[in-house]
Amino acid sequence: MKQTATFIPTLRETPADADVKSHQLLLRGGFIRQNTSGIYSFLPLGKRVLQKVETIIREEMEAAGSVEVFLPALQQAELWQETGRWYSYGDELMRLTDRNDRAFALGATHEEVITSLLRDEIKSYKKLPLNLFQIQSKFRDEKRPRFGLLRGREFLMKDAYSFHATPESLDETYNVMMQAYTNIFTRLGLNFRAVIADSGAIGGKDNHEFMVLSEIGEDTIAYSDSSGYAANIEMAAVNVDYPKSDEAPKEMEKVATPDQKTIADVAAFLNTTPEKCIKTLVFKTDDDLVVVLARGDHDINDVKVKHATGAKIVELAAPEEVQELLNCEIGSLGPIGLPPAVRVYADNAVKAIVNGVVGANENGQHLANVTPGKDFSVDTYADLRFIQEGDPSPDGEGRIQFAKGIEVGHIFKLGTTYSVPMKATFLNDQGRAMPYIMGCYGIGVSRVMAAVAEQFQDDAGFTWPDVIAPYEIHIVPVNMKDEPQRELGEDLYKLLKSYRYEVLLDDRAERAGVKFADADLIGMPVRITVGKKASEGILEVKYRRTGETFEWKREELLDHLQQFFKK
Repeated sequence: MKQTATFIPTLRETPADADVKSHQLLLRGGFIRQNTSGIYSFLPLGKRVLQKVETIIREEMEAAGSVEVFLPALQQAELWQETGRWYSYGDELMRLTDRNDRAFALGATHEEVITSLLRDEIKSYKKLPLNLFQIQSKFRDEKRPRFGLLRGREFLMKDAYSFHATPESLDETYNVMMQAYTNIFTRLGLNFRAVIADSGAIGGKDNHEFMVLSEIGEDTIAYSDSSGYAANIEMAAVNVDYPKSDEAPKEMEKVATPDQKTIADVAAFLNTTPEKCIKTLVFKTDDDLVVVLARGDHDINDVKVKHATGAKIVELAAPEEVQELLNCEIGSLGPIGLPPAVRVYADNAVKAIVNGVVGANENGQHLANVTPGKDFSVDTYADLRFIQEGDPSPDGEGRIQFAKGIEVGHIFKLGTTYSVPMKATFLNDQGRAMPYIMGCYGIGVSRVMAAVAEQFQDDAGFTWPDVIAPYEIHIVPVNMKDEPQRELGEDLYKLLKSYRYEVLLDDRAERAGVKFADADLIGMPVRITVGKKASEGILEVKYRRTGETFEWKREELLDHLQQFFKK
């Protein structure tokens, strides 16, 4: 492609509203442009990168036995109502109505649509298992779109769905898909980990996220320093033995704690430690209010609260709800004197506290010398806190460390989460109607592009991996008005294209400094500069990632390029 014939609007200045380097460079390099918040146009270079990511995904999905389909983005509300997600998915689901006031959603995900399709078409176990995938746009009304392509309201996604007659069949496909995802992200050159994760609004049980390690990642990965264990911090189990203090329980007493709102404030005011304090929070679980307790130096994990309570939606209760329930402000909450109907859940560490401190459910008052079991009861003890750095690894090997990650893929064992409410059944080998057992497997294609852009860059611009660079070779004649340079540049362009290299020829009438800056910015693996030695047939070749430069004669070029690209 000649640069004058394509559309690469590079920018010299960094856009003020781009917070992370990948977003900045994608804008500056002319790969994308923002249409509105969280919605982007992909320009020619960006589209080429996307297509190459898609190609790798398609190759590995097909190798894993998955077959491509294309499902509608406009989904009727009735399907979502069958599973209850029309009401529970939340504000991220973009809802609309047609001219006849019939309700629809723009596809945030496709579990309902694919389940509806299969229940109408597959009636026998003999046609199972079946694994289908698609690549198409998804729509989610993100509250805070940010970081460019990493969190948008319209994005490109690969989602696959498998249907099975037995759990063993699902397990087998799950493992195959785990390997397919590993192959995809390895081929892309990404530094990633597969981590244990929460299923969120998708549902199901066993699942893994694929995380690209990055300091700008929104997720925290808890990993062992001595084994392969890794989990999203939301799902990392805490396996800690909490020895109970041998001190004798004392009589509970009320103490004034004026203007002491936080655990740290209260502990300092009472000359104790956060470990001796009990943190009390009120959560709204579906339509109920529950009290959750944790040690003062621990943070309550709402995902674990959701699992412990069996609720679909868990969120902190609003201050007015707490005021109505306990008649006090949040800074003075405690587990003593609660209304009888309120269930109390406590993290396992709370059970070991003797003579601790809790809120008195009176503003500016706390209770000292409080011991669980003596002064208040707990309905359920469970692992409810976030794991901390230095805690024992859940697999018993080593200690936990933290890293930041960008989620680029997620695989789920859905089981019968969708097939049961949607009455999607098949006849098993005994002629009995059974619900499909399902798996779900997603990759954020446009997010993968951003993750690669985040990992493959330097101060001058992108250093794209060969496999997804927009073009493999960038030919840069320094001066297009110089006849030897122009002729050699165009000769190389035709020659390399005939050998099936992907070539971009900078035939613009620009200054050499502009051309070189743009070449470094958009980051093709190889740059061939045609300069003053063009009349001698001598070229300067630069490898973008390493910065190495060479002078080669025209007749040497093909051999060197074949070695570089392993063609």
